[in-house]
Formats: sequence, structure tokens, C-alpha cells
Amino acid sequence: MSCTPLHACLTLCTGLFAASHSLAGDLLHWQNNSLTYLYGQNFKIDPAIQQTVTFEHANGWKYGDTFLFLDSIHFNGDVQDDSSFYGELSPRLSFGKLLARKLELGPIKDLLLATTYEFGEGDVESYLIGPGFDLAIPGFDFFQVNLYHRQTDGDRPGDNVWQITPAWSYTLPVGRSDLVIDGFMDWVVDNDSNARGDYHANLHFNPQIKYDLGKALSWGEKQLYVGLEYDYWKDKYAIDNSSFLGDVILDGTDQNTASLLLKVHF
Repeated sequence: MSCTPLHACLTLCTGLFAASHSLAGDLLHWQNNSLTYLYGQNFKIDPAIQQTVTFEHANGWKYGDTFLFLDSIHFNGDVQDDSSFYGELSPRLSFGKLLARKLELGPIKDLLLATTYEFGEGDVESYLIGPGFDLAIPGFDFFQVNLYHRQTDGDRPGDNVWQITPAWSYTLPVGRSDLVIDGFMDWVVDNDSNARGDYHANLHFNPQIKYDLGKALSWGEKQLYVGLEYDYWKDKYAIDNSSFLGDVILDGTDQNTASLLLKVHF
């Protein structure tokens, strides 16, 4: 690809800031942006050592919300030094906001149309759509569950499978600061087979545990975090852990690792 991870990140960030500026006022209710640096080892399939810089953008606007992340991934493993990028754009439309009425039932506080576009280097493009639910769970800053139907680009495996994606944030007071536990889980609950191979059911659990260092040092709360990102991925990339791919996979595809984290919000 002619587009480098850094160039792709800068292009998306520039477009996103321009769009946010044009939405300012009554249409855009809030937004948050962040950059995260991660360093981890013991990754599967890819080179074992990885450094990742992630740009994240989240907003709430008049008729829904949007979340976007873009990973610039740098490999420093046994194979070769290399880099790649991967991202997801996830806009949701709120039926409660569209209809100007509360759609609450038990713990459900809103019903949404959830979509996600997965993109990156290589043959990774996928399109997800389905119902989303905002939940009111005591103690949580937010808790949402999206139920997606996955469609892949072209005829590669991954079509006609269902994915359940909860996302959450929980804040615990710790001394003079806070500990934030947030993250997501992607659970593909069924398999897909076609002429090009099998897409195996898989589960990706990816929480972050972060200490608000900025608040502890009186620099400003919710601006600077340090901590860990835990990454558990059963049957990573939808490859069955029991399968064997020659010299590429020698010890299975179940990933269980953690990365050091530094995160700045702006």
C-alpha cells in the first residue's frame, strides 16, 4: 500500500477535526480525543513484540454518537521489523433522539442503530450493522451492547456471522485520584465457511486499567493516564487454535498478553 500508517492517521485526524468544527454548536454536544502508546510482548501470529500508537475520537451529537480508533502498529519481533495499521469507525443513530422521546425499559435507556466499518492494511475490510442498546447499570460511567451482523469485503470468510460487542467504563476512587477500568469485548458467536477457508468463532476481550496520573499530580483530571491494557483473544483472527499453519503458527492462536500504557486526552 502506498499509504503509510502515519499518513493514514494524520489524514483521518485532520478530516475528523474539520468535521467536528463544522458540527460545532447545537449539533455536536460533546467530543473527546486521545493518543495512547502501548508496549507489549507475547503476541500471537504477528511478531511477538509490538508497539502501538492509537488515536481515538468519541463524540455525542444531536442524533447519536460516534467512536473511531486508528492503530499504528510497529512490530519488533523475530520475523522482521515492520509496521501496519488498523482502524474502526462506529457511528450509531439513537431512535430515542430521532423520535424525541425516551425509549426506556428496565436497564435499557436507549435503542440505537449501530454500525461499524473495519479497515486497515491487507484484506481486512468488514461492515457491521445491527441494534445497539445503552444500559443504565449502577456504578458504571457507561455500558453499551451492540449486536452486529458481519459482512466482509469480497468473498473472504466472515460473512453472515453474528458478533456481540459490549463496551464499558467504570471509575474507582483511589487515594487522591481515580482508577478507570474500561474497554470492550468482540464475541463472534458462530462460524462461516466458504471456498476460501473457515472463519472460526472467536472472542476478543480488551480492557484497560488506567490510573489518572494528571489528577494525582494536580495537572488536571482526565488528561493523563498510565496503566495496562490486557489482551485476551481466543482463536485470534478467527483462526481455530487447533489448526496448524506450517511455520507461521507454532503454539496456537489463543492470545493472552498485556501491554504498558500511556494515554493523553485532549
